[in-house]
Amino acid sequence: MPSSSLSAASSSPVPSSSPAVPSRDAVVAALRAAGCVFAEDEAELILAAARDPRDIVPMVRRRAAGTPLELVVGWAEFRGRRITVEPGVFVPRRRTEFLVEQALAQAPGAAVVVDLCCGSGAVGAALAAGLGQVELHAADIDPAAVRCARRNIAPLGGRVHSGDLFDALPGTLRGRVDILAANVPYVPSGEIGLLPPEARDHEPRVALDGGADGLDVLRRVASGAPRWLAPGGCLLVETSRRQAPAAVEAFTTAGLRTRLAVCEERCAQVVVGVRTPATSPGTP
Repeated sequence: MPSSSLSAASSSPVPSSSPAVPSRDAVVAALRAAGCVFAEDEAELILAAARDPRDIVPMVRRRAAGTPLELVVGWAEFRGRRITVEPGVFVPRRRTEFLVEQALAQAPGAAVVVDLCCGSGAVGAALAAGLGQVELHAADIDPAAVRCARRNIAPLGGRVHSGDLFDALPGTLRGRVDILAANVPYVPSGEIGLLPPEARDHEPRVALDGGADGLDVLRRVASGAPRWLAPGGCLLVETSRRQAPAAVEAFTTAGLRTRLAVCEERCAQVVVGVRTPATSPGTP
């Protein structure tokens, strides 16, 4: 971090009864020097999030070093909610709000909701908030994500399970799920190194790497979904524009009535598949 009144404040001996509080201008200057485009907004969030004035300097240094702002302040905004995020957990993207919107429009009366590959649990929490009283389940293979999701899901009466995709879910959910939201990893393995440092260096690879073409996990989810969806239940998965045709094909191959929803403003592509009466539930 460049020399500034902020760094000076961190090194000056100050009585514990009157800790040095870096000024807002000093925090803005330090963030701007580090290349933060929205330095003023980020400074306000950091100052508000600091539990102790002595936390401000290390928080700014973490941000200046490239740590995502959400991990610095401990939360991310998602559909108007503050979602707790922790180091080593995938930070929910605002474009994924489009997946939630599509789910609510497709199944406004959903009673059973599953957030698969849940990460922080942002999608499940947003769906529960939008639907009201629901039976909510979330699952992830990453223990850090499971711990974080419990902080966001438990207050809503939901349960979070640990394991690999459907293996994590209670068997009692088979054939009962009205909304199955799966924000699967979909970055091709060979392109992980091209991601912005905030994702590449601070988020778990398991939440990003979708295999050779980025669709390995999506295909597994699409294939298994009919066994878990209720008749008329829907599966929703986010993907990229380039991968959308193959993702649609995977849903169709699984026997789901499929459509692609697109939001150009948010660069969001969501594949929606519905279990119809003709869809085979597969082998239990």
